[in-house]
Amino acid sequence: MNKYIGLLSTHLEAFMAVAQHKSVHGGARAIHISQTAMTQRIHALEQKLKITLFIRTRQGMQLTSEGEKLLRYCHVVSDYSNETLANIANAGIDQIQRVKISGPSSIMISRIIPKCLPLMKKFPMLYITFDINDTDNIVKELRCGTSQFAILDPDKITRDMEFKIISPEEYLLVCTNQWKGRKLLDILKTERIIDFDESDKTTINYLKQFDLLKYSQTDRLFVNRNESLFKMFLDGYGYGTLTKELASPHLKNSDLIKLNSGKVFEHSLSLAWYSRPKPPQYFLAILEAII
Repeated sequence: MNKYIGLLSTHLEAFMAVAQHKSVHGGARAIHISQTAMTQRIHALEQKLKITLFIRTRQGMQLTSEGEKLLRYCHVVSDYSNETLANIANAGIDQIQRVKISGPSSIMISRIIPKCLPLMKKFPMLYITFDINDTDNIVKELRCGTSQFAILDPDKITRDMEFKIISPEEYLLVCTNQWKGRKLLDILKTERIIDFDESDKTTINYLKQFDLLKYSQTDRLFVNRNESLFKMFLDGYGYGTLTKELASPHLKNSDLIKLNSGKVFEHSLSLAWYSRPKPPQYFLAILEAII
């Protein structure tokens, strides 16, 4: 828990602990109170706000949409508390500012991390967590305030979010060099698509854009790690899409080859965040760096 969380009320402190540990028992242990006291604090907070904050599930205590909004508020207040106390005391207080950026592996590795790393030299007390996340949980991380920035498809943006359109990812259709000389339609008809998981529609969308989907097999292989994905491509288990940045070293080494005459499919992306009344300089610097 943040050392300055004490600036929030004890009820909000209890709420954040349960949200973090996803259980009343775990939250109570984290802030050193009894499970009964924790339950009472959560119940009192819900009564005061006249909302339900949690739903009990097999996966633990899950936040409601109202709970997500409250948690985001608590994170922002905690961040401001950190900055305020640091400015007041000026010394002897930890001034570290932590920011989490969530996004899909391809753009995080190729663009976001290289763009943001220099900011930690410019702002020595800025600690950025790069959350490489290829699941739909990215939106939830942003809504709850556990991530301050998220790379999202434009259709995932909601009215309460601030956002800006960033440069799209450019995807190539690639396969092993072992298939050099084979015709594209032969590969599409006889070989399998390899994607990250069932929700990954990039290769499908690529084929649709160039009117090639009707020639492809419907069954796909899935592997949600870049290293394994590259190996499966190289060993000839299938074909698929890679961003230009990720494909570049393998194309240069002639391990992989471009299909469809190297034509590019552009995937639109947005940088999303929640507005702050007075964003600190490091926050604005991150917004400027990610383009």
